[in-house]
Amino acid sequence: MKRDFYVYDDNNEDATWDAVWDVATRIDSLGWVAEFRIPFSQIRFNNIEDHTFGFMVVRDVARTSARISWPLYDHEKQGYFSQMGDLSGIRGLSAPRRLEIMPYVVTKNETRPSGSSFNHPQSISGGADLKYGLSSNLTLDATINPDFGQVEADPSVLNLSAFEQFFEERRPFFLEGAGIFSFRTACGDIDTQCTGLFYSRRIGRSPQLAGVYGDETSPMNTTILSAAKVGGRLGRGLSVGFLDAVTQREQGAGGATIEPQTNYAVARLQQSLFGGTGDIGTMITAVDRSLDAQSTPYLRGSAYTGGIDLRKRFLNKNYELTAYVAGSLVRGSQEAMTATQLDGVHRYQRPDDNISFDPNRTSLSGNAERLTISKFGGGITRFQSVYQRFSPGFETNDVGFQPRADEQMFRNWFALQFNDPKKAFRRAFFNFNTFQTWTTAGLPTNMSLNTNWHVQFPNQMWGHIGGNFGNFTPTYADREARGGPAVRRSQDYDTWTGVEGDGRKKWTPYLFVGAYGSDAGHSSGKWINPSIDFRVSSRFSASLGANYETQINDNQWVGNFGVSGVDTTHYTFARLDQNTLSLSSRLNFTASPTLSLQFYAQPFITTGSYSDWRELANPRAEKYEDRYKPYLGGDPGGFDFKELRSNTVVRWEYRPGSTLFFVWQQGRELSSDQPSEFNFRHDIGNLFSLHPSNTILIKASYWFNP
Repeated sequence: MKRDFYVYDDNNEDATWDAVWDVATRIDSLGWVAEFRIPFSQIRFNNIEDHTFGFMVVRDVARTSARISWPLYDHEKQGYFSQMGDLSGIRGLSAPRRLEIMPYVVTKNETRPSGSSFNHPQSISGGADLKYGLSSNLTLDATINPDFGQVEADPSVLNLSAFEQFFEERRPFFLEGAGIFSFRTACGDIDTQCTGLFYSRRIGRSPQLAGVYGDETSPMNTTILSAAKVGGRLGRGLSVGFLDAVTQREQGAGGATIEPQTNYAVARLQQSLFGGTGDIGTMITAVDRSLDAQSTPYLRGSAYTGGIDLRKRFLNKNYELTAYVAGSLVRGSQEAMTATQLDGVHRYQRPDDNISFDPNRTSLSGNAERLTISKFGGGITRFQSVYQRFSPGFETNDVGFQPRADEQMFRNWFALQFNDPKKAFRRAFFNFNTFQTWTTAGLPTNMSLNTNWHVQFPNQMWGHIGGNFGNFTPTYADREARGGPAVRRSQDYDTWTGVEGDGRKKWTPYLFVGAYGSDAGHSSGKWINPSIDFRVSSRFSASLGANYETQINDNQWVGNFGVSGVDTTHYTFARLDQNTLSLSSRLNFTASPTLSLQFYAQPFITTGSYSDWRELANPRAEKYEDRYKPYLGGDPGGFDFKELRSNTVVRWEYRPGSTLFFVWQQGRELSSDQPSEFNFRHDIGNLFSLHPSNTILIKASYWFNP
């Protein structure tokens, strides 16, 4: 196996960095020996007489979970790069010419619907990637007509919430070197699952007006005509990143625009300070769309964001203070800005807040702030406290990701971490969290307490347990009615537990279970998630997992009828009985360091039926039953959604840096608004009886370093 990583910010790994290098190994009388051949064109260094490189050798012993390294890696210290040793005395290295060109050609056969039947158009296209060293520490990456057909599809979901679903970036061009473009505006627990001013999935997105002007022959994704980025670290610790991309106009039925030609630009500067223990940076993004008469009423014409962030470690680098301020400005027609004010991010039409909806507006601006203090090292205690605020007009979704505006958040995390083996355990982590949110006007929208414990036993199995307990003081869901009044939340709970098998074995089982409830006992659910990993040999590994959930949501939003914000509007909800099953399987076979096979498949089934259709009566009532009254709208219906996504990729690196991909992607989908009861055998049979949508792709690239 060969793997390479790019590490940024001292300890964040970027696994998509794909350098061209070679290695050979053997076992002789001295033991295991590896010899690496790493061209200087693949690494960056200044054009100086004497060089000192960071260097570390690490051996992870799987059977004992021991880590042996030179120099000693101290897991109690924050950071990775900062613990490396020095490899000095290297002289006479002139900065190499760093030019790499990789043209590619792709032939593709797809299944496309055509009336009541299907056809299978064949296409062939080409493009090229370029990497050029502008200086010893500055690199240009560019791509023309990129193709990402070998990238794994997103997992299946059915999103019934009030907020947009987040999907991770998987395309290599946007993943490699992504660290410099990170400006995090919102994060989950202990700064995980962060989103920010730049969300690269917006580039090449699904056409936004496909539901208005599109038909079954319309493209599913926007074509990226070209993209380029410049990144590196200049003298005196200044890191720079610039990205620009252009997507083409996509057409739907009758040539109507379903996505206008758009230019995306991102600029990032970050200056290292205080010997690497701090930094200050800035980021600016810009989106400009070439709108026409068809797209002007629906889409914003331009969008700009900017921010300043800073970080400082102190007290032996165990403590860290971070902060940012950011602003946004979007412009568009009155119709487009009306849609912006009324969408799920802003909800200016709510009748019980102090935010005014303006139908004549042609621009919208806002700001955001965040302050964090953390302890990440020293002793067994860790903590983090975060305050964050988004103003009502803050909007970054043209090239960023932001589920909502008009929110204040205060979060605290405290942990006890035991990394030294004891008689009863090898490692143990005990976490305690509090989480509170309000609107900017001070309306409390959520409050919860959480604890989760994770223990690795002497036999190297893991045990996990956790729970959330929330809203035991009055809080109000200001987005549940989709523009209607805030609805009082009831107390809720969520508990879970799980075990993991010994990861040293050829097979490792996992089992997690959980249950939750709220709405004074009217809503509840439970789930189970078993899985198993197989490692038959060093060449072959596989995994198989399932997740089954059954739930009753007594106040699932169904629809609003009438004009939002008017007294006669009906904000309706219903009881939803839902069952969801997803299966996931993976297979990896490595024939050699240059030839591999990867397979992924996920069947996904969810069924639901609505009943007890009601509308809001007294949404802030203390008693749950008093918040709703019957709605005479007939049968609220239900849904039946089934989907299969699979991806098979054979990758052959037939010469260093040059690859040949054979890809087979298959999808099957059924979406119905008719209520359905879950039946595993019947639903699986129906799923595999659906007509498959197949994509067969062959992609060949050739790398050369002139």
